[in-house]
Amino acid sequence: MTAISVSSLTAALSSLSFSSQIAPKSQNLSFCREKSFQNTYLVNPPSLVIAASAATVTSPVGLETTNLEKYIKSRLTGGFAAQTIIGTGRRKCAIARVVLQEGTGKFFINYRDAKEYLQGNPLWLQYVKVPLVTLGYESSYDVFVKAHGGGLSGQAQAISLGIARALLKVSENHRVPLRKEGLLTRDSRVVERKKVGLKKARKAPQYSKR
Repeated sequence: MTAISVSSLTAALSSLSFSSQIAPKSQNLSFCREKSFQNTYLVNPPSLVIAASAATVTSPVGLETTNLEKYIKSRLTGGFAAQTIIGTGRRKCAIARVVLQEGTGKFFINYRDAKEYLQGNPLWLQYVKVPLVTLGYESSYDVFVKAHGGGLSGQAQAISLGIARALLKVSENHRVPLRKEGLLTRDSRVVERKKVGLKKARKAPQYSKR
C-alpha cells in the first residue's frame, strides 16, 4: 500500500513539475505574439496614412473645381458687383445674382457647371435658359450666377428672372418679348405660415362631436 501511494505521489509531482515547465513557455509565446502584433500595428498605419493623403492630393475632382473657380474669377475681374450686365432675381427664399458676358453659351452656378449644380434635372436646366432662348441668345452669352437660399427649384426660377433683368441692360428692346412671355414678373407666392390651433396653414384637426 505504501509503495502504491508513493508512486502515485511521484506521478502527481512529475505532472505538476511538467505543467510548471510548460507554463513559462506559453507565457513567452504569448509575449512574443504581442510584440509581433505591436510591431505590425506600428508599421502598417503610416503606409495607410500616406496612401490616403496621396489620394486626397491627387483627386481629379478637387483639381477640377479649383481650376474652374480660378477660371471664373479670372473672367469676373473685380467680382460680381463690378460687372456691367448684371441682374438680380428672387423666388421664395432664393436670391440669384446673374452676370452676362459675351461668349459661347457657358453656364456656371456658384463656381460649378450648371448641369452639375442642378443635378441634371432637365426641367430646371430648361427653365434657367428660357430668357436666352426667347431672344435667341443661348449661344451668344456666358452666364455666371451666385445663388443662395431656398432649394434648387426656387434658385432656378430666381436665376431665370435675374437673366431676364440682365438682358434689359443689353437692350431696352428686349422688354416687349420678355414681358410677353411673363419672364419679367416676380412671382411673389410664398408658403403660408402655420396658424395657432391648426396642424398647418389651413388644415384643422379632426372634429369629434363627442
